[in-house]
Amino acid sequence: MKAEQPTLGKLVRGLRARNGWTLKEMSDRSGIPVSTLSKVEHDRLTLTYDKLLQLSQRLNIRVSELFAEDDAAAGSEAPVTARRSIGSLDRAVRVTTPNYDYYYLCNELRRKRMIPIFTRIRAKSADEFGEFVRHPGEEFLYVVKGEIVVHTEFYDPITLGEGKSVYLDSSMGHAYVAGKDCDEALVLAVCSSADDGLMDSLMNLHGDDATTEALA
Repeated sequence: MKAEQPTLGKLVRGLRARNGWTLKEMSDRSGIPVSTLSKVEHDRLTLTYDKLLQLSQRLNIRVSELFAEDDAAAGSEAPVTARRSIGSLDRAVRVTTPNYDYYYLCNELRRKRMIPIFTRIRAKSADEFGEFVRHPGEEFLYVVKGEIVVHTEFYDPITLGEGKSVYLDSSMGHAYVAGKDCDEALVLAVCSSADDGLMDSLMNLHGDDATTEALA
């Protein structure tokens, strides 16, 4: 018999049980209403990413713990989940930074092996961008509108126009900036990693100046 796949409700309920908390105690610790937690535990409601981030920060756990499969499921043959999510900007989690606007798509799906991100690039130069970013895994980026310059620590900068793409090792320092005559560029990126903490790594890159908004 195949192991039953954990849901967010089961993960939250298990976390509460391990700590011996009542729903009220968990609500007081997390800042999430009792009624919301109850619906989540009974799989009648999910949480947007900003709420998952709030839960992890206030309960001092990694966000990835709320996305990870349990040991039994991880060791069994992967079932056909037939899951699907329609991504749209009005249901995305938006993170705004001085250089970029990030829209995290399909945020209701947990344990994603790929993280799709629609990004609005405003930085105009590598100096304006600042220190290169690095995170686990690999990423693919496609230019939807405008022009970008891709800076990496091991290669000369390259310019990509609409319809062009790049695939790179994300642990290599990199930065994307708008092209010379482009006020801003729109790109679609997909990040993937075997590290179950990829989402944590991506969110930690945004820095203290970032603001997060759940648009769903």
